[in-house]
This record gives sequence, C-alpha cells and structure tokens, in this order.
Amino acid sequence: MRKPAAFILAAIVAGGVWFFFQKFQIQSVGGGIQILPREAAGQAQATMAADVAPAARTGDTIRIATFNIQVFGESKLSKPEVMDILARIVRQFDVVAVQEIRARSQDILPQFVEVINSTGRQYDYVVGPRLGRTTSKEQYAFIFDRASIEVDRNQLYTVEDPNDLLHREPLVGWFRVRGPPSDQAFTFTLVTIHTDPDETVQELDALAAVYTIVRDDGRQEDDVIIAGDLNVDDRHLGQLGQSPGITWTISATPTNTHGSAQYDNILFHEQTTSEFTGRAGVYDFMRQYNLTMEQALEVSDHLPVWAEFSVYEGGKLGRIAKQPAEAPR
Repeated sequence: MRKPAAFILAAIVAGGVWFFFQKFQIQSVGGGIQILPREAAGQAQATMAADVAPAARTGDTIRIATFNIQVFGESKLSKPEVMDILARIVRQFDVVAVQEIRARSQDILPQFVEVINSTGRQYDYVVGPRLGRTTSKEQYAFIFDRASIEVDRNQLYTVEDPNDLLHREPLVGWFRVRGPPSDQAFTFTLVTIHTDPDETVQELDALAAVYTIVRDDGRQEDDVIIAGDLNVDDRHLGQLGQSPGITWTISATPTNTHGSAQYDNILFHEQTTSEFTGRAGVYDFMRQYNLTMEQALEVSDHLPVWAEFSVYEGGKLGRIAKQPAEAPR
C-alpha cells in the first residue's frame, strides 16, 4: 500500500510516533515510499535472504562448491574481516574446491582452516603443488567438513600433461560421504581446474580428455565431478561441453562478484552421477553479508558455485558403491 510523504508526516505530527513505528515499517521501493506492517516486512526480508543463500537441506544431502579466492595469500590472511567472510562462506558447504592460492608460505591453509573451525566445526584440507608456467605459481586445494566427508589422501594427484596443454594441471581427489554404511555411501572423484583466460579454447578441449583419463584411472569411480574457474560461460565449453552425457549446473548466470560474467561451473555425467538432486546455484556473499562492492572485492572477484548431491550411492539407500583399493581416511 503506497502512501504519500505527507501522510507519514501527518502521522508523526499527530503524536503517534511510537505507535506508528511499532506497527509499520517504511521502505523505499522504485523511487517511491512503501509502508508495510512490520510482520509483512519481515516476511519480505526473509524471502530475499532465501533467494541469496542456499535453501536448508536435509541430512540426506551434501553440497559441493567451487571458489576462486582471488590471489589468496598473506595479504588476505592479514585482514580479519576478510578471513571471517571467507570462513562463513566455506561453512555453507561440505567440500569446497579452491583455486588461485598464491602464497610463499605453506601456512595459509592451516591458518584458514583454524579460522573456519573457530566456531567448533571440523574442517580439514588437502592441497596440491604450486603450478604455472610463470613465476606466479598457484595451488589448488579441497577444503572439506570432516563431519560429513572423508578423503583418501593417498589418492590425491595432479593430472599429467606431457604436451603442456594446460597452464595449471587439474588436481584430483577421491571422497566418500560419512553417515551411510560405507558400501552404500556416495563416493566421487573431484577435479578442480583454473584455466588460463587466454587459452580457454585449447584448455576446454583438453579437459574433455582429462575427464576420460580421470574416469578410467583405475579407481573404478564413475562419479567424476569437474569444479573450477573455467573462464568461459556454459555456451563456450568446447569439447568438454560436447562430451556425450556431460551436463553443467550453472547456465546464463553471472558468477563474478560484479555480476557481469559467468566463469565458474560444476560439470559431471548426467546419467552416471544420478546423485545430483537438481539443486545448484551461485552463492552471492555480497548480498548475503550485506557488503559493499569494495568490501566484496576484498574477499574475491568470484562468487562460489555449488551443487547438491544425495549422500547415497545412486541417489538412494541400498545401492552398493564401487570401492577403490583403499578406503578414504
């Protein structure tokens, strides 16, 4: 219900200031003024928050995310307000594939995980080697919630690239969900990549071969999930996007903090990875934590992308999961 400013002034002048603001809330909408009962205003705010953050999940699902934490190194680590936001973001997910770790020290991830766990959580990490053709090297990492996920540290590896088709070779990890019986829990291989923006055509084509190589790497794991900063939108996935059965979770949606371009995605084989619940999205932490653009860019110029999966192999209780030579730890 719209009211002119004169009505507001009249209500206040009439002496009902306390009563008016106890019962109503003034909001600016489309350049005008809107008065809502406080109950209705609260419902509107709750709806907006639900649109920004992933909806509540049940105990039968996990969420996998990918996040390019732009130039993640000593500078960000020295900013408590930035580290607090990063920790809050990670706590929304069970596994986060992280790109663009740039640090001289190996203490970045242990200190970051300490911040994440300061609220009593149980996160841990695995990290790959420094990669890149120039002196500016980057690392990949998987940060995961030990309460819901276990990893086989012995089966973490970097994809070999003898023909140097990829600027930073993907990191591969093997995971299993905690909770269900071990032979019925969802197991999956997670591959993370940060492509070179100047070589996306070549690298996206090479990733099609990477998918096949990882799927057939001897672990008998058919659920291969590629999550990373691809530096392209879903219309330019090259041979990877054209691979039979491959699907992606983000389409025609910006994943950068400015809201102007799509770079990040999560891909897998649609029929094989039937554990996917159909729920996925972009976690807009700028809106979620009410940050200015300047504050948000201190965190990253990318937003996390996430997808939800069943905790059960095949998406339902009772299916027996294929096991590798060694179980995750």
